[in-house]
Amino acid sequence: MSETENHFFSDVCQFFDHAAQFTQHDAGLLDQIKSCNSVYRFRFPIRKGNGFEVIDAWRVEHSHHQSPTKGGIRYSEMVNEDEVMALAALMTYKCAIVNVPFGGAKGGIKINPKNYSVQDLENITRRYTVELIKKNFIGPSIDVPAPDYGSGEREMGWIADTYATMNPGQGDALGCVTGKPIALHGIAGRREATGRGVAIATRECVSVAEDMKKIGLMPGISGKRVIVQGLGNVGFYSAKFLAEFGALIVGICEFEGAIYNEGGLDVNTVFEHRKATGSILGYPLATKEFKNTMEGLEQPCDILVPAALENQITADNIHRIQAKIITEGANGPTSPEAEAVFTARGGMIIPDMYANAGGVTVSYFEWLKNLSHVSFGRINRRFEETASLNLVNMVEGITGVALTPMQRSTIVKGASELELVNSGLEDTMIRSYHEIRETLVQNPKIDTLRTAAFVVAINKIAVSYKNLGVWP
Repeated sequence: MSETENHFFSDVCQFFDHAAQFTQHDAGLLDQIKSCNSVYRFRFPIRKGNGFEVIDAWRVEHSHHQSPTKGGIRYSEMVNEDEVMALAALMTYKCAIVNVPFGGAKGGIKINPKNYSVQDLENITRRYTVELIKKNFIGPSIDVPAPDYGSGEREMGWIADTYATMNPGQGDALGCVTGKPIALHGIAGRREATGRGVAIATRECVSVAEDMKKIGLMPGISGKRVIVQGLGNVGFYSAKFLAEFGALIVGICEFEGAIYNEGGLDVNTVFEHRKATGSILGYPLATKEFKNTMEGLEQPCDILVPAALENQITADNIHRIQAKIITEGANGPTSPEAEAVFTARGGMIIPDMYANAGGVTVSYFEWLKNLSHVSFGRINRRFEETASLNLVNMVEGITGVALTPMQRSTIVKGASELELVNSGLEDTMIRSYHEIRETLVQNPKIDTLRTAAFVVAINKIAVSYKNLGVWP
């Protein structure tokens, strides 16, 4: 591992150590919470063309204070052990912050998916799953993977099928992985969950008038200028829902470059343009475009949403970032040095381990669905509709006022699975934000939302260890 690769986990630990001083736990317990419990590195061969290729892969289980552990699998040629350890640690803290009863884990396969056929990717994914099964690193009550950068529903379907095939008769087998296609007992709303969570987190942050006054912004999301880095799953849905909430998407950045229009960009048409041409550059309604994606991050805006990879905002470019709020859609996009500079000049960072927790929150709902073997809303939806209909009929009979068909359809309605999932996600993100903010407000020595989020997470994990009898 090169010197430059070995920094992400130390960055996470640096944030942890800073927050730990605001807790009352002894050093041994803090060390246990911070450390990665299990690191499994392995290699396996696949047949490619007329020869073979050896694939490097990892699965890290950071904390077993809750079971199962939970975390995505990243498919990237930039994957390394330090990165997977850091992401697993963030998952532990993320789950604690949003009150999801999992320990943190993460996986990585060191490939560029674009260089492999669908058959090759299936072979790699299935073999990776077999290796996890052999070492007891996967299972509905052991360790539950999910999608991450470079993977999606298709790969999760292959994992579920491989696990179920190798565990015949296990009724909960499909709970071994989340982010599956709906047809394989996935859950409505999972694909867009992380981006929706990012948007809700941002909206909730800017709704607090007291905090916005401190950084020179009017409260409310309406009209806020937003630049989003990344037009993948997280970036696209973050931009889409922020726009629906009333924000103005003025900039979009991707690896090939960036586009900007102070009057606003339509996310859907930018996405279609990129799909048709292979690049966001050349989008006809952009007033500025940059071949260097970093220049796109530095344009005028109120809110910057880095939703690509880690280490995008550093000491080298933080002085040119004009945003007043950074919402971390990606994991670890801001270095500790950059955060210190940004907050010192009055900026706010909504930290990754809270902001992008929408994915694991809805994954938790999917896992519950798989274990209960019933879709949300299936049992009670018609009952709710009938009860509402009876109430409407009674009110109309008493008042003599008939509702319009549109009014009636709005009231006489049972919640679908998607509506229940989105409601649960929104409630989780709102409650968690105010829990973090309350911790920040109550302790004047705590300097940032990230530190407050770490304090919240550390305290919850410490309680779990003590309840298990592991710590006195």
